[in-house]
Amino acid sequence: MNKSILLLIALSFSYGLVGQTGRISGYIMFDNNQPSLGVSVTIENEFLKKETSAGVNGEFAFADIPHGNYSLKIYSINAKSVTKSITLNSDSETTTIVLELTDYQDLQEVVVKTKTEKRQIEDKGFAVNVIETKEISQRNIQLNEILNTTAGVKIRQDGGLGSNVEYSLNGLSGSAVRIFIDGIPISMYGSSFNLNSIPPSMIKNIEVYKGVVPGYLADDALGGAINIVLQKSIKNSLNASVSYGSFNTFQTSVNALYRFEKTGLTIKASGFHNYSDNDYEVSGRSVVTTGLGGVQTPITAKRFNDAYRSTGGMAQIGYTDVKWADQFFVGITGSDDYKEVQHGAFMTITPYYGRFLESDALLGTLNYQKKDLLTKGLDVTVNGLYGNRNRIVNDTVAWAYSWNGERATDFRGDEYQYTWGSQQEGGPTLATIKRKVSSIRTGVSYTINNNHKILVNHVYSGIDREDSDELKSVLENTFKGTRDLYKNIYSLTYELSAIENKLKANLFGKHYRQKTISVDPAIETDSNGNDIIVDEIVQSNNKYEGYGFAASYALKPNITILTSAEKAIRLPNETEVFGNDGDNVVANPSLKPELSNNINLGFRFGNFKIKNHKFAISTNLFTRNITDRIGLPIETSLNVNDELILYVNQGNAKSKGIDAQLDYTYNNNFGLNFNVSHFDLTTETVNGTEIAIPNTPFLTMNGSLRYSLKDLIQKKSTLNLFYTTYFTDDFSYLVPQGSNTVGDDFFKVPQQLTQDFGFSYTFPNQKLVMSFDIKNIFDKPVYDNLSVQKPGRAFYLKLNYFIKNF
Repeated sequence: MNKSILLLIALSFSYGLVGQTGRISGYIMFDNNQPSLGVSVTIENEFLKKETSAGVNGEFAFADIPHGNYSLKIYSINAKSVTKSITLNSDSETTTIVLELTDYQDLQEVVVKTKTEKRQIEDKGFAVNVIETKEISQRNIQLNEILNTTAGVKIRQDGGLGSNVEYSLNGLSGSAVRIFIDGIPISMYGSSFNLNSIPPSMIKNIEVYKGVVPGYLADDALGGAINIVLQKSIKNSLNASVSYGSFNTFQTSVNALYRFEKTGLTIKASGFHNYSDNDYEVSGRSVVTTGLGGVQTPITAKRFNDAYRSTGGMAQIGYTDVKWADQFFVGITGSDDYKEVQHGAFMTITPYYGRFLESDALLGTLNYQKKDLLTKGLDVTVNGLYGNRNRIVNDTVAWAYSWNGERATDFRGDEYQYTWGSQQEGGPTLATIKRKVSSIRTGVSYTINNNHKILVNHVYSGIDREDSDELKSVLENTFKGTRDLYKNIYSLTYELSAIENKLKANLFGKHYRQKTISVDPAIETDSNGNDIIVDEIVQSNNKYEGYGFAASYALKPNITILTSAEKAIRLPNETEVFGNDGDNVVANPSLKPELSNNINLGFRFGNFKIKNHKFAISTNLFTRNITDRIGLPIETSLNVNDELILYVNQGNAKSKGIDAQLDYTYNNNFGLNFNVSHFDLTTETVNGTEIAIPNTPFLTMNGSLRYSLKDLIQKKSTLNLFYTTYFTDDFSYLVPQGSNTVGDDFFKVPQQLTQDFGFSYTFPNQKLVMSFDIKNIFDKPVYDNLSVQKPGRAFYLKLNYFIKNF
């Protein structure tokens, strides 16, 4: 009996020793304090041997290592090899290794070539640009401004900070272009979270897909997609920035991450606050004052009811780089914003005063990632959110106002009020939209071998919406209308790599399902003459199939041909179907889905290197054949509603064109970028006549210069100078009027050329960066959507402080 017990104890103790594992990690630096990217690291003893490479910051890690004694062997082509003994007897062991650089007399040049993550994405065959934000995060520049300099991308904004933004990719815009945060539609997060409010320091890179969207995003992005990839680093870090500039614009952000090395417990938090008076000057045909006898006098005026404020943040807690998860976080995201409304869809002679919007959101989030789950090659990703979003439209001021900020007067010189009792026609309102939102994105991929990979993705999003108005009668508010939208999109993808990785192919299919339900209680009279309450229900249930492919072939290591095509579906979104008072949008439940056959053919040349010169050229030819295009009504006369907009199926349309981009660097301290995009976007009238779709800029060009100076004023400092220019050809909100052109100048947006200049100065400690930017240097009038004027010349100063690896 005693022998059995002793044997059992011995076996248990032995099992405990064998089962104890931990993590060995560390950092490798050269003796000149530079990180050792790509250095080979091997850990071994008589029972185990593993290999890895040091990361961008010299970091390395080995997980699931049994307790015991090991040798760490570090190999580098330009430093002496190092062997270090290390003992693991706890959950985690960390070490720092310094390599001594050497000069090999018999080794004149060593070239190590590897593809960056950016290049790997861009070589898959999709018409895609990957924008890295490391440099941007240090400047006084919004992400939308960077996107606006990308080939084939045009940002359409209705004014200053916080105003409505639309993204145009190769001529397709609005909801045809989807915006994501790590694959979750950004619209689910609420209006506070947009590309101008999310701090660039939170973002790793931005993927811009034009026309053909990969299956892993799994959404109805008919015209393309912009995916914001947030930072996934698990290094302890703290980043804070603050900026101030013209129009009393103040922006600040903070991001922090801390990981407990022994347990893997990780805490992340970030927050931002933005504010602007947006009181920039405007002028033009509509900016007038009205005096005695109705005489209108053009003036230059400051916008006086356009302030914007947004505050938001997120906090997450979970585990990183542990046995059961690469990343696992649960968290909470909250935001609040306030936006004054200066006018309706157009700038009119009587601007608004006292009309404003308030929004808030509170969401719970879940993120899980694991590579090689259960078996090697099986990767799983889950991102989800659930919570509430609310919005209030406040419009209760009846007095009319003029562009000088004073009350408007009639032809007799008397101040007057609107008969409907509010700024926008329709009467006073405190319209409230309450939404319960939910979304979850699930992705499973299996790498069969180096040549074959299968991916399955699913995105679900649901919105339960309730509309009410406190200024309506008690009876009307008792029977509130509801608006529900549910969407499921599935995708199956097969990836192939063949012919020594020269050929890459991506085949995918998508299944779309969307259900909308609109319920409005109404009082009717039955056959007996009694009033009864009935529900007026309008619903739709759409199911569609889509499919596509992307392929690339490397003719030479630096010459690649790319092609992609997709039958794409775009389902009407919540605002288009149900309307939204805050955005001046009228409901249209009869909208049909939009379909398009998209084709891209592109080439990428480079990088080519000639001594200190390095350049690359990329180009993309594209066509889009669209059925039941969703957009604003195509106006053929000057009788246009200047306050409300309605989305309709415009009919069939075609877009075809080309975009191209040139990148050039000299000696790594001078950089030039130039891109051009030109396309035609047409539709047919009922008479069969082909006309250009209005409110669309068909030709855009952008260029930028960068120059770096090292050790200026102080040793180990860097000064970066930036210059950017934007060109947009003229376009009109109306279709051509033939010989009768009287009055259509009011709807014409003139040709525009604007220029920006800025600099950033990195101090020697590499922790503090100061930047200064001048936007629209020559104060040119700038317009986008519906001829609404944007800010003129502006100045901004920013300080950015960063600590890492503490």
